[in-house]
Amino acid sequence: MSNDNADNLDVSDLGAALPAAAAALSAEDRAGLVNALKNKLQNLAGQHTDILETLSPNVRKRVEILREIQSEHDELEKKFFEERAALEAKYQKLYEPLYTKRYEIVNGLVKVEGETNEAVMDKEGDKGVEEKGVPDFWLTAMKTNEVLAEEISERDEGALKYLKDIKGGKIDDPKGFKLEFYFDSNPYFKNSVLTKTYHMVDDENEPILEKAIGTKIEWYPGKCLTQKVLKKKPKKGSRSVKPIIKTENCESFFNFFNPPQIPDDDYDIDDELAEELQDRMEHDYNIGSAIRDKLIPHAVSWFTGEAVQGNEYDGLEGDYNSDDENGDEDEDEDEDEDGDEEEKGEGK
Repeated sequence: MSNDNADNLDVSDLGAALPAAAAALSAEDRAGLVNALKNKLQNLAGQHTDILETLSPNVRKRVEILREIQSEHDELEKKFFEERAALEAKYQKLYEPLYTKRYEIVNGLVKVEGETNEAVMDKEGDKGVEEKGVPDFWLTAMKTNEVLAEEISERDEGALKYLKDIKGGKIDDPKGFKLEFYFDSNPYFKNSVLTKTYHMVDDENEPILEKAIGTKIEWYPGKCLTQKVLKKKPKKGSRSVKPIIKTENCESFFNFFNPPQIPDDDYDIDDELAEELQDRMEHDYNIGSAIRDKLIPHAVSWFTGEAVQGNEYDGLEGDYNSDDENGDEDEDEDEDEDGDEEEKGEGK
């Protein structure tokens, strides 16, 4: 390998190593970030160049033949990805009728064989309202998956009980995939569908993430789950007796629909910012991938817990430690270190 090869370092190497690092970038910003990280890889390539230059002519010749073999492998791999995409599209059409049947049963639109019309008994032994479908199906399935469970706060659960269905599929223009969350009418937000779209860029091997776009949630007044309202007591001696009201962002699954964005300011992205963005975007992409690849096709197994008990998807759950394990907020007014109090009922 020569220095020329180092100068022409394939950006696809970067994309493979950092599958979500280029999310939410404009073309100019994405190029800046990739180039900054690419320079570091070029330094590493230079080290490999030094190693190759130490080889004897015969060994170097053998390495050249190995590189030709590698090129043949890469061509076959490219065909594999093309054929895999076609096969996935074929089976996606075969899955759809099954997903439709699942939706109808979960939401009580049809009765299954052996089902009776008897109302369920409550805890006191009295007849209650007949249950339709499978209550809290998607909420339970999501909480069983460790990756998704860490994103769901206690406050989120009330809204996720209204979740009727989750659909996923590929998009062609631009290339990528889309997730659609269908909600029944609820007291939290007006939207009936929340969408998350991932745009991908063609790469020599596999597509890499370019950006992610989420639906803007139309929250009802006082019901926003991604923010909390704090009341700060006025200082002693202050003429005002009214508390100071301020709003802060908080942990919530619904932050998923507001993915990380690259600042528009024209400045160089330093190493610390690049690493932070990489972590956040990669985490966001992994959540979307878990929903698309694990939750949607195997929702029943996650609902029953069989997916966990049987270790069917061993290795899916990543180590995503959060500062607040559940993202929960106390329902009572508790004064924090700065004398702030969360307003009761916010997001409830």
